[in-house]
Amino acid sequence: MKCQQCNVETYMPFRCPYCNGYFCAEHRLPENHNCPEQWKAKTPQPPSPVFTQRENRDAYEHTVTFQPMLPAGKTKLVTFSKKELQHLLVGTALVLAVGLSIMLEFNSQISTALILAALFTASFLLHELAHKIAAQHFRLWAEFRLTLWGAIITLISIISPLFKIISPGAVMIAGGFVDRKIMGKTAIAGPLTNITLAAILGTVAFLTFDPLVFSITAYTAFINAFLAVFNLIPFGIMDGFKVFGWNKLVWALAFSASIALMFFTILYV
Repeated sequence: MKCQQCNVETYMPFRCPYCNGYFCAEHRLPENHNCPEQWKAKTPQPPSPVFTQRENRDAYEHTVTFQPMLPAGKTKLVTFSKKELQHLLVGTALVLAVGLSIMLEFNSQISTALILAALFTASFLLHELAHKIAAQHFRLWAEFRLTLWGAIITLISIISPLFKIISPGAVMIAGGFVDRKIMGKTAIAGPLTNITLAAILGTVAFLTFDPLVFSITAYTAFINAFLAVFNLIPFGIMDGFKVFGWNKLVWALAFSASIALMFFTILYV
């Protein structure tokens, strides 16, 4: 979103606790953005002045790329800004191209490869959507954004026969107070989605007698199990690092389940 003071776009804005505006690091302090509620920081318990919404409209008016969250206790459908949809469209195209390049190596039939590539892309999108929903559950701003190096690495993976990594971007989170527990729960949402899909599709592959259904469900189950294992690595910017920092037992259970599912599904693939 854009800083309300200098209009410079920032992915990790700071929220002013007095006027509830969003600003960049340079203008995050009340005195640096001419905060209309700065008097609250100087007086311990001042009486609250009475203003009408019309009188203060200009002081609070700003433009952002996301819908304001509803107050706690109310529900709202997940919304996407125009900018987020643009980033998602490019990210989806990149992941779909990587998925198609992978599937063509394992299956020479174009139709089956396209189906598998589409399910491969859907697994990635559901992973990111789970992060978004979890973050919004905690009243946080959350939108998918492409990253420069992530998009370049994913682009290289399309043409590289050995190097295959899908990381065109991630769900950016900002606003409010975020501790280890909130960050960990938001991070575990993505891998848990992949674990659930791997378990369901793996069961279908185990029970089905149709060759085509078996091939599709077994491949997709393995893909989701692998995505869960990869994202739960407790290192750097991975989801596993945030989950491990929040609750080591939860991380161990999720990581063990994803590894077990990966080995179970790889027997069929």
